[in-house]
Amino acid sequence: MSERAPVRQVSVKPGADQGLRRLTVHGWFVVMIAAVSVLVVACVVIATVMLDRTARLSDQVILRISPARIEAAQLRSTLIDQETGVRGFLLTGNDDLLEPYTAGIEAERRSRERIAALIGDRPELVGELNAVRDAAAAWRRDYAEPLTADRRADGAIPASRIESGKHAFDQIRTLLDRQDDRLAKARRLAQEELEQVERVRNLAFVVMLILFLMAGVAMAVLLRRAIGRPLDELREAARDIAAGDFDRAIPVSGPADIREVARDVESMRTKIVDALGESRQQHVLLREQAAGLDAQAEELRRSNAELEQFAYVASHDLQEPLRKIATFCQLLQKRYGDVLDERGLQYIHFAVDGATRMQVLINDLLTFSRVGRLYDDRKPVELEEALEKALVDLSAVIEENGAQIERLDPLPRVIGDPTMLGMLWQNLVGNALKFRAPDRVPRVTITCEQRENDWLFAVSDNGIGVDAEFADKIFVIFQRLHSREAYTGTGIGLAMCKKIVENHGGTIWLDTGYTEGARISFTLPAVTDEGAPA
Repeated sequence: MSERAPVRQVSVKPGADQGLRRLTVHGWFVVMIAAVSVLVVACVVIATVMLDRTARLSDQVILRISPARIEAAQLRSTLIDQETGVRGFLLTGNDDLLEPYTAGIEAERRSRERIAALIGDRPELVGELNAVRDAAAAWRRDYAEPLTADRRADGAIPASRIESGKHAFDQIRTLLDRQDDRLAKARRLAQEELEQVERVRNLAFVVMLILFLMAGVAMAVLLRRAIGRPLDELREAARDIAAGDFDRAIPVSGPADIREVARDVESMRTKIVDALGESRQQHVLLREQAAGLDAQAEELRRSNAELEQFAYVASHDLQEPLRKIATFCQLLQKRYGDVLDERGLQYIHFAVDGATRMQVLINDLLTFSRVGRLYDDRKPVELEEALEKALVDLSAVIEENGAQIERLDPLPRVIGDPTMLGMLWQNLVGNALKFRAPDRVPRVTITCEQRENDWLFAVSDNGIGVDAEFADKIFVIFQRLHSREAYTGTGIGLAMCKKIVENHGGTIWLDTGYTEGARISFTLPAVTDEGAPA
């Protein structure tokens, strides 16, 4: 056997790298989620500030400045109506022409109050509004009211006095124009600021999107480096070992829990290699002893028994690492299934499936090794009872497939071990149900025929059958005619049947002349009158 390859040592830098190596898969996810949470909170704060600023500027333009401009135009209209009404009354003396003047005073007050409510937070605009108010009040006090009173008193107003009122009102027009300019400028500045804030807001959202994409890429890279790559290395090493490269060392890398799984697998591999080495040494020793005399033959039988016991103990020792592998991988799938991508779940499935199949294989090997060693309690056995117990164990499969079990002949009593004979029936009937034809209801027929010194039994089915060229191969341990995807199992069932039958002094074979499915025939010694096998 070639020398064992050294385990790859991974250098670890002190400080932060050492702290990161202590992280488990859960720890890596906590770190990533915390980083993303900080990024999300920062982006949310920026977005909230930008949206609030945009909303306030929009409200300033739409709900305050623009309505204020409209009310300013209304204020201008009411003042012009007042001036027009006064001039018409002074020229004609018609009291009806004073109605716009009196109505305009009240309309002016309402417009001014609405404007003041809209621009109350802008002192410069409030000052312009107050200047217009004072100028209008002065015009009414110094011009409109005195001339109106004089017109009612003596009935004639000189044209020069009427013209002087026009010049006084021009000052109000100037103040109104200036107020309009200030409102227009305020609206323009607010719109420019709003556009600038919107640009900043849009830029912030673009930066947020880029940061999220970068965070996603960073998380994917971290997951790949921290979890995906170690699982890939573990999977490749496990496949190489399963293919026969037992000297391949299991790499220990990645998060702490994955490294723990890798160490358990490496421990399992080491035990397998040691067991194989010792097994080969035992076989060499046995071959040397086989060439000796009767004493050496006795020593050879003793060594075989020790080797069988060693295989039994070694198989038991392999169970714990396999259970730990399957348990840790199933915990990973249960806890992080909603976070891992499809490939990560597939890797976990590969690990669990490999561990499970190895456990099944070891258990089948243990059962196979017990035949003739632990189960060898020879006594009279009613094969009818043994078959009934086997059918009870297979009742779920029988009911699920609607299978028909036919017993054409009564089964005899034989000398043997009840447990082994029950396993024989269960394997034969179970095999017939397992390899059923998909297009018809499974039917299993059990026949019995007494011959001179033995009983001939046959278990026939209407399943897919076995080609004659594989008549001997099907009874060899671990020999399979179909892939695991098509039919489950370890390929040990018929080998166990062969060992049980031969341990009871019979023979078993495939009836190649039967073409409607498969027929397994076997013999068991008949019981003599003295109660012993013939």
